[in-house]
Amino acid sequence: MHFANVNFLSILTAAVAAWIFGGVYYTALSKPWLAAQGKTMDQCKAEQAGKSRLAMTMPFVLAFVGALIMAWVLYGILRHLGTFTLRAGMISSAFCWFGFVLTTMTVNNAFGGKKLMLTVIDGIHWLIGLLIIGGIVGAWGG
Repeated sequence: MHFANVNFLSILTAAVAAWIFGGVYYTALSKPWLAAQGKTMDQCKAEQAGKSRLAMTMPFVLAFVGALIMAWVLYGILRHLGTFTLRAGMISSAFCWFGFVLTTMTVNNAFGGKKLMLTVIDGIHWLIGLLIIGGIVGAWGG
């Protein structure tokens, strides 16, 4: 991808919006998500108590970096398609979610013996997050 004409602001905005959505989503679904993990809030607090501040912060940093990479890659896909529209962004993000994210999560969770509800909760998060990214980059990225 040529970097001269990249709308970095659309990529950054999309990543921030998806990251904020993830924070709100998992805060609202913290109890069902923990149950799907097979953990209680007390277990989670005990695990966190032994970690450094850096270790507790790193998942949030990685979540943002992941959203940033997803936004940049989706921008590249739309550039190769030659179309930046809200519709193209959302359709492309939905296809990427279905073809790559959902399939990978499902396989990993199945082999890890995770509950189906974990795949459902996380899958919905990634679908909406990618739709946010696709909508912003598609509508504003060109």
